[in-house]
Amino acid sequence: MKFMTQSGQAVGPIGQGTWYLGEELDRFPQEYAALRAGIEAGMNLIDTAEMYGDGAAEMLVGDAIQGLDRSKLFLVSKVYPFNAGRRNIFTSCEDSLRRMKTDYLDLYLLHWRGSIPLRETVECMEELKAKGRIRAWGVSNLDTSDIQELFAQPDGLHCAANQVLYNVSSRGIEYDLLPLMQEHNIPVMAYCPLAQAGQLHRGLMRAPVLQEIAAEHDATVPQVMLAFLLAHPGVIPIPRAGRPEHTLQNVQAAQLKLTQKDLARIDKAFEPPKRKMRLEIV
Repeated sequence: MKFMTQSGQAVGPIGQGTWYLGEELDRFPQEYAALRAGIEAGMNLIDTAEMYGDGAAEMLVGDAIQGLDRSKLFLVSKVYPFNAGRRNIFTSCEDSLRRMKTDYLDLYLLHWRGSIPLRETVECMEELKAKGRIRAWGVSNLDTSDIQELFAQPDGLHCAANQVLYNVSSRGIEYDLLPLMQEHNIPVMAYCPLAQAGQLHRGLMRAPVLQEIAAEHDATVPQVMLAFLLAHPGVIPIPRAGRPEHTLQNVQAAQLKLTQKDLARIDKAFEPPKRKMRLEIV
């Protein structure tokens, strides 16, 4: 369950998220440097969306990839659900391509489910593939029943990814959604892998078990959180970093291998789900 670039290069195990990036002009040089540092360190998957800053994040990505070998990058963007039908999706895709200064996306995702039928969205995604504007398509924030409905559509099994919230304290997908994706050999992209979307982040940074494991491995708590996700087959975390030093800390998490004892301690502190839980969305 790995993504491949157009040149046949494997995508790094950790990607780069861009939520909230590109929105402040004075932060542009630092955020630009963070993305470039990640690419140079092997984080060649960059995830963004037309929603992020009303296209500002896509523009930041477009600037950051200039002068680089496009075929070695794996660019992902997402379309609003109300634009994911025949009336708007082709224009939305072209707008994203323009802002990102590229002529194709490696992966195009339905950002979350809306009122437009899945069948129509899939048909349009397949047309974008045929036109060469995207290489693959997938979804985001779709729970188990939605995925099963998607798979029942013509060409629904062409879905190449499901991007959902997943971190050490938000583990609901482990009950049935993650196993379903693994069964079909479809990667799960874990957004907010460091729980950066809310107040939870600060509490996790102080969690005793995570601090202890980090100290034992000469690592940071965020690196332990990323390594926890990497211990699950088919999961690709996409942390956001606005500073180069944070980006490099994230990429180093790929070298951290948690032991079964480490994972058992995490399970004790942050119990895996014992029943179906509603998919968390932020």
